[in-house]
Amino acid sequence: MWQAEHVQACLHTLGHDVKLLGMTTRGDEILDRTLSKVGGKGLFVKELEVALANGDADLAVHSLKDVPMRLPDGFELACVMTREDPHDAWVSPVAGDLVDLPEGAVVGTSSLRRVVLLRDRLDSLGRQDVRIKPLRGNLDTRLRKLDAGEYHAIVLAAAGLKRLELPDRIRRIFTPSDMLPSAGQGALGIEVRSDRVDLIEALKPLVHMPTWFRVAAERAVSRALGGSCSVPLAAHATWGASDELIVDAAWGELVDVEATADLTGQLQAALAKPLIRAQRRAHVTDLAAAEALGLAVAQDLIADGARVTS
Repeated sequence: MWQAEHVQACLHTLGHDVKLLGMTTRGDEILDRTLSKVGGKGLFVKELEVALANGDADLAVHSLKDVPMRLPDGFELACVMTREDPHDAWVSPVAGDLVDLPEGAVVGTSSLRRVVLLRDRLDSLGRQDVRIKPLRGNLDTRLRKLDAGEYHAIVLAAAGLKRLELPDRIRRIFTPSDMLPSAGQGALGIEVRSDRVDLIEALKPLVHMPTWFRVAAERAVSRALGGSCSVPLAAHATWGASDELIVDAAWGELVDVEATADLTGQLQAALAKPLIRAQRRAHVTDLAAAEALGLAVAQDLIADGARVTS
């Protein structure tokens, strides 16, 4: 709702009258299973696309990290807005960082990407005693579970905490070298029907092309590797000197994803394979070039052993 209200306010400043149509998606309702087991990212957008198709809504506002890498025919992203902080945040009442966790601690996350990246960092610290436990629900629910003592720490998107004016809950923000973000994390995208040229034109003032180039490259990496919640994949683009776009990506694998729900740290470590990483940079001046750069990074990952999922 924050995202929808933000876009509403932006459009109001441009002279448009905007009403909100509150909806609940299957992704919001299913909280007892990981997304990889119940349908993936599409669970957050399907109901909204039905509303667009039926004419009940004109546009849908999404967190881009929750948008499938391929939209259905007849729909398109009309706008990508200025990005909020794309990094992951460490939230804990007992530890300032992973190294400070007590013996046998439990860390919560809803993301397979975060599982493999956390496991990689914990193993490098010799902390095989730490257990990673699934965590679903909206932001308030996750924080409540942390405060109730179900977890010693949780990892969340920094953007959500900042947008909901909860930056004081952040103990530290991970750098990309510590934990590479998900494709599109921190960015808002606005989806419309492809035939709504009037809306596409009206949304142009809200477009932030530097962000769109970044997320286009990131999403191209994910698209080439299957773009699924069952793929522990990170992709993050930044601007370097002389208008170079730099894309970093990391791919991991859990040998038996179904078995990781309640395992000890030692067993989770045994199931995790070493991460495969890749980086490329190029001068980018349009979306096609950004996507080509992301595809090249994906091909590097595949050449080093990353598997494409259907």
